[in-house]
Amino acid sequence: MSTESEDAVLVEHTDVKEVPSSTTEETATTTVPAVSDDEESVDMDRPRPLQIVSVGTEDDKFAFEFHEEQLNTIMRRIPPGWKVAVVSVVGAFRTGKSFLLTWFLAYLRQLKESGSTADLDSGDKKWFEKIESIENDAFHWRGGAERNTTGIWMWSQPHFVKKGDENMAVLIVDSQGMFDNETTMSLTASIFGLSTLLSSYQIYNVDKRIQEDNLQQLALFSEYARLAVEGTDSIPANKEDKRPKPFQTMEFLVRDWQHFEDEEDYDRMEEEMNEYMEKVISEEKEAKDLQETREQIHACFEKTTCFGLSHPGMAVIKKNFKGEVAKMDETFLNLLDRYCRRVFSVDNLTPKVIQGREVTAAELGSFIKAYAEMFASGASFPEASTMLEATATANNSNAVNLAIKKYKDYMNHVSGPKCTNYIRPKELEDDHRQLLMKAMKEFDSMATFGSRQSIDEARKNVLEKIAEEFEVFCSLNEGRNPLAGLETYIIPIAIATASYILRAVADFTCSPYSQTCRATSELLSHIYAVVIIFLLIIGATKAQQLKEFFGRMKAAVEIVANGGDTKQKKD
Repeated sequence: MSTESEDAVLVEHTDVKEVPSSTTEETATTTVPAVSDDEESVDMDRPRPLQIVSVGTEDDKFAFEFHEEQLNTIMRRIPPGWKVAVVSVVGAFRTGKSFLLTWFLAYLRQLKESGSTADLDSGDKKWFEKIESIENDAFHWRGGAERNTTGIWMWSQPHFVKKGDENMAVLIVDSQGMFDNETTMSLTASIFGLSTLLSSYQIYNVDKRIQEDNLQQLALFSEYARLAVEGTDSIPANKEDKRPKPFQTMEFLVRDWQHFEDEEDYDRMEEEMNEYMEKVISEEKEAKDLQETREQIHACFEKTTCFGLSHPGMAVIKKNFKGEVAKMDETFLNLLDRYCRRVFSVDNLTPKVIQGREVTAAELGSFIKAYAEMFASGASFPEASTMLEATATANNSNAVNLAIKKYKDYMNHVSGPKCTNYIRPKELEDDHRQLLMKAMKEFDSMATFGSRQSIDEARKNVLEKIAEEFEVFCSLNEGRNPLAGLETYIIPIAIATASYILRAVADFTCSPYSQTCRATSELLSHIYAVVIIFLLIIGATKAQQLKEFFGRMKAAVEIVANGGDTKQKKD
């Protein structure tokens, strides 16, 4: 696979103010199309994995270190307001997670080049047969016994898709392998828990079969994650419970599955995996602990599925393997094709949901930051109360931002910079109260999680910030007051008018032979002449202000004529 920027798999959205044209085009298939690359992107913008969480510092080799700027680099490429789906892979070390994700990216590149799933295969040649080697220019992988990926990595450029009428970004995440001889159980729980908290489609990579310890680990780690978003006093949802489950899709991907009855019938092979999953995850177990494990998993995830991949071939596991597709097993490649289409189909790509609502990229970034910083020390798994507090803080922060944005959007239509009409202070105050109520209703509908004290503090923060915004809007409105600044022009005009009238009276009543009368008349004429010259100078240098002055005079007359009604507001 080439490393040139024009061969990048995913696409950077370089202008967040516009929806990429490719995302608005309809396709004839159920899988969304990819969009084209920015040909002018520089090497630093070349698609690559970015480490958002690293493990180990100089002081603590098990500590989590969150790289906020790396995450922001990715999130800035998603248009404001877009929802986000997150596909992540977790599992034991050296089970091919990064290898799988590299294939995902290769699939998306081929999808981009073909335009739709219907055109992926050309003639008798399938899309994966067009690739000579997948190499190591995506998520880094290699054969051998030593672990390769550490921490949590995210692909630098989102994949933009269209689902129905909604545009959505897809993020791909790789995580450190678990259960090696260097990773503590607490650190393993932290990695699994953080991946669960941020993903909407989580793939649990397991080797050869789903064993009971896989289910127990999933139940344990997902319970900690559930406590983070529901609280310590919450009760897990059951089948009869109408509450939304905290997490979305958990898919077991069984690698090197050896028990397919017929490796020529791929439809039947998928059916066999579904039957296997139903048997493994069934709650009808005699032993109580086995039953409780499965109940816990069902309580945490909306959907639990399974897919099996056969062994990719003995050449793949060798250290000198360079990713040559020709050396891979044909059955593995055909199953991989079906799996890529499955993961990135419209039906399976759903936005990330937290607290029952689909979150935007900015909101997801806040949650990821809160969760990652919560795992300050991977050697000690956070208490559920700490996880609850982190979730509540991020949720309240998003609620504050949303409420203020709603208020500003409303007020911009009433008395924003683009408005032209002046509004009487009392009317503006009334509008402010109504819009404040709407903004706080928006806040209250979202800030429903966490302690009452934290919610009250966030609510107080909203009120303070809205009060500051209202002062700004009042200043903008006062600047449009037709009576503001009129003294600059009215006083000189009044002096000139009075001087002219007094001179006319003096000329009419006084004797033309009176020296006093002539001096008075000349003085008054000089006064209004000076004033007129002064106004002409102002007119020559401040034509725009004069135009505004006459506009204000007109508005003032209209206000008087309409009896003080100023309810008409224009953007």
